[in-house]
Amino acid sequence: MQDSFIYLVMMDESALVGLSGAGDPTAQKKALDYFEQLKASADGWQLCADALTSGACSDHVKFVCLQVVENFIKTGYDQAPPLHQQKVKEMLIRYIQLQACGMLDKTFLRNKAAQLFSLVFVFDFPHRWSSFLPDLMQTLGLGVQAVDMYLRVLLAIDSDVVDRDIAHTAREVERNTVIKDAMRERCIQSLVDSLYQILTTYEESHPEQTCMCLDAIGRYISWIDVSLIVNDQFVTALVRYMSMPMLRESAADCLRDVVSKGMDVVSKTKLVNSFMAVLQQAGVFSPAEDEDSDYLVKLAAFVNTVGCQLILGYNKLGKSRREAADAVVALQAVDNYVPLMLHFLGNEDDDVSGGVSDYASEYVGLLKSVPAERLTAGQRQHVETMLYTVIRKLKYDDSYNFESEGEEELMFQEYRRQMKVLFDNVGLLNRELMLVTVHRVATAALQRWRGTPYEDVELAIFLIYNIAEAIPAIQGNHFVGDNNKAAALREMMRTLVKSGVSGYDHSAVQLQFFETVVRYDKYFSSEPEQIPDTLVAFLDSRGLHHSNCRVRSRASYLFSRFIKSVKSHLQPFVEDILKQIEDLLVVPPADNGIELLLSPEDQLFLYEAASMLIVSSSFEPQKKQLFMKSLLAPVVNKFAALLARLAVAEQSDRQRQQQLADCLNHAMAFASRTSKAFSNQQTMQQCGCVDAFTETLQVFLQALSVPVQLPQVQSGVRQYLHRMVVCLGDDILPYVPAAIESLLNNCDVRSVQDFIPLINQIIAKFKKSIVPLLKQVLMPIVNTIFAVLNEPVDESDLAGRQERETLQRSYFLFLSAIVNNGIAEVIAEQGAVDLQQLLATVIQGAVDLPDPIAKKTCFNILRKLIELWATGADARGFVDFAYKSVVPACFMAPMKTTFDLQDAQTVAALNECALCIKTLADKRGEECLHYLQNSYLPTLQLAPEVIQEYCQALKSDPKVFKNYIKIFFQRAKS
Repeated sequence: MQDSFIYLVMMDESALVGLSGAGDPTAQKKALDYFEQLKASADGWQLCADALTSGACSDHVKFVCLQVVENFIKTGYDQAPPLHQQKVKEMLIRYIQLQACGMLDKTFLRNKAAQLFSLVFVFDFPHRWSSFLPDLMQTLGLGVQAVDMYLRVLLAIDSDVVDRDIAHTAREVERNTVIKDAMRERCIQSLVDSLYQILTTYEESHPEQTCMCLDAIGRYISWIDVSLIVNDQFVTALVRYMSMPMLRESAADCLRDVVSKGMDVVSKTKLVNSFMAVLQQAGVFSPAEDEDSDYLVKLAAFVNTVGCQLILGYNKLGKSRREAADAVVALQAVDNYVPLMLHFLGNEDDDVSGGVSDYASEYVGLLKSVPAERLTAGQRQHVETMLYTVIRKLKYDDSYNFESEGEEELMFQEYRRQMKVLFDNVGLLNRELMLVTVHRVATAALQRWRGTPYEDVELAIFLIYNIAEAIPAIQGNHFVGDNNKAAALREMMRTLVKSGVSGYDHSAVQLQFFETVVRYDKYFSSEPEQIPDTLVAFLDSRGLHHSNCRVRSRASYLFSRFIKSVKSHLQPFVEDILKQIEDLLVVPPADNGIELLLSPEDQLFLYEAASMLIVSSSFEPQKKQLFMKSLLAPVVNKFAALLARLAVAEQSDRQRQQQLADCLNHAMAFASRTSKAFSNQQTMQQCGCVDAFTETLQVFLQALSVPVQLPQVQSGVRQYLHRMVVCLGDDILPYVPAAIESLLNNCDVRSVQDFIPLINQIIAKFKKSIVPLLKQVLMPIVNTIFAVLNEPVDESDLAGRQERETLQRSYFLFLSAIVNNGIAEVIAEQGAVDLQQLLATVIQGAVDLPDPIAKKTCFNILRKLIELWATGADARGFVDFAYKSVVPACFMAPMKTTFDLQDAQTVAALNECALCIKTLADKRGEECLHYLQNSYLPTLQLAPEVIQEYCQALKSDPKVFKNYIKIFFQRAKS
């Protein structure tokens, strides 16, 4: 034993670097291997226990030794021989003695040691070591270091036995209940006495340990008799500590824990009232103006808990006469402390203010449950004071950094959201108060905005903006229904627009102005004369041409929304608007090298807005065409120039190619976005804009024939084609064959996968019109898909395998689009070999693919083909295929191990499978039933009665048969 111990001490010198993490990997591995051996060996924990009680180890070695002993306690202590258990106990007591002798370990080591004490405690108390706590208390006379360990052990026991935030098994809960009951019965009084003794002994000399003691009291109060703490000696001490700078924060936390203790409502109300009376008498709630904010945060948290606990109690009370009387007392207590809550809510420090937000919210919620006529004058005054307080707290601080928002700014935004929720709730409680107050505050600030700090001006507009959520609209319109609200909002909006406040030289004010006019866009329908001033603000240096990129970016989105909303009033301004935004529509990169004012993403909004202006105008179609061509011409010309550069770009210069491809993609995205202005009421044909977009399409399609093919370019072309299928209608058909051919050249998995939604859209849109073309391109598309699918993929390439699975699913969706859009002749009129290949892929997908979504699609295709081809003069060949391939697939697929009948998507595939064979039976009648009963089902080794049962179920309605099929296969697979 002694030799081993010496080896450990010696090893400390050589392993120290490895243990500290500062050594080389070899040293680290050597150290870790050695200590893993200690954990695994029968006596390794004993070596570590001896090392710990020797006092000769470094911190790193001590920590690992504690871990080794911890591992033994967790895995072997409970069943260990009494001698070993005794050695652990002696080690623990010896550890405290060493700490008391001046060999004080660092905090992390003492915390780890306390965990060991707690682990032994839950194993041994109350049976094997019934005197655990008294034995521990015996060490308190050794001095403050022993007290420190004692308190850490109590906190560790709380974590293991009481803490509700830690999940426990049912067995652990039962164990913990036994422990707490035993503690209450045997030693809780002496434990509480020890805590009081520690408080009074060390309150002046050792504040750290006194604070730890207060923490322990706060933890234990949740499950011990409240009178043990709520008595003259403890309360006197706690109140005294509230005036001691080193202790008061912990004392406030302790008081909060005491108030949080579960008890009946009447007792809780009395407890709170008595506490608050004592604290108010002691002047605790009248802190100095320059009081430390950390302490005020703790004090606010205490007041918040008081209020929430009282409201919780009030809500628990019933409506009986006795409880109604108690409820009056509880509600009075809630009201009594609202002024205190409002005092903290209005504190300049947002952390202090936010500390009582729960009390404020719960109080408003409580008042909402009281009929308005029963609210007292005091309660109404509380609500009004709260509203003014919240309004003041919603204001930006003058130190807020809008140019570089950091952590403090993010914290304020979170706090502001918190206050806004409170603002909204007050509005729901008292609409009239909200309207009158916001109208007064906002109007006053807007009428004198030129001499007012930006914080007050932004707040005024912010309040108007948030009326929408505080007092919700009727069917989305804030200016109908409630006449008072509509009139007040109309007046505020009139003041907002006519005041010229958008000219305030601060980005926060200007952004909030634009947000607000867009939120209340319906205002301009009743007062369209206000539109020109608002448009000018959007278009000049206050909005889209602002010096701040953040304002320009947000303004571009809001401008697009504003144009959509008021488009019917913009006819006189269309040409001027288009001219003023022309410089913002430059396709990147700018030819002169000047940085563009907007990002491509922001430009998309302006292209849509410009197109909306043209399409919704009252110009003749010829003039609309002219404007649209003027809008698209710079895009097309820039695209052609960029494409020419891409065609001659050096193959080795991938970065240059990518930059050009990105710019080409942006150009196509701009053109695609302009098409969003068209609708069923204003089609491209009605607006005379077909030529503008078909000419653009012809230029874009050229991108598919250049030697350098990049995904961004193909993606842009596909996106434009998607939009043109929607907008051009039949006018796009002449361009489809060339587009399909080009898009299928040099495909990879992703490009084919992205192509299929386009061809599916074309099929769904044009149906019969596209049949001749589809007959020609069907097999080239199928062959391309399978050529890509057959390319080898590394088993470790999860992304590659997933892409292949997605492409397989897309392939079946392509065939499904054909058969479900009434053009199955496209498949039927392929050559016999090709038709056989197509049908075989569907059968294979239904049976072999593990993907339930693909399976469902395959069975849907087969069912649709049965509906179309299983009857008639030419049906025999397909019927034979159905009997030989479809019927077996309907039994083989559900029997696969990957076919999980507990999975919802798989059950959906099973239902489609059931409908498939059901449809065949419905179409072929007795012939199908005879085939199943006499030819196929007997080959599955099914009992005659099961075969009979299956065929009988097949004659029932589809819903019954689907339910039967699930049970049938559950039995078959069990």
